[in-house]
Amino acid sequence: MRACAISPTNRRDQVKRVGDDLVRNYGKKNFYTVQEVKDANRRSSISPDFGCWSHATFNTHSDFDAYHQSIGEQCDYVAMKGEMLSSVSDATDTSMFDFDLSWLEFPDIDLSIFDFFDAF
Repeated sequence: MRACAISPTNRRDQVKRVGDDLVRNYGKKNFYTVQEVKDANRRSSISPDFGCWSHATFNTHSDFDAYHQSIGEQCDYVAMKGEMLSSVSDATDTSMFDFDLSWLEFPDIDLSIFDFFDAF
């Protein structure tokens, strides 16, 4: 599997906009339905080219896979969710955030593949 071919340039902004919309319209949940995320993408003016990345962030793994199977695509949930959430968690300046993402479940990601950075 692979991440979707086109990724958003400002993942952090997309997580914030869609996350704010989801909380405002559906309350805080660990995960949201595919339809809730579709609606949040639309209301947040997320391009359909990048909507998949919101699904990786806010849907369950099984909902994400079922949705992608229904549209004939295969995307890597863990890799995409990891990219989206790391854009928020790696931020050094969190002052721009007026929302709390602690309620989101971060995936179990094996970061050992990045050991080559230790050599630098």
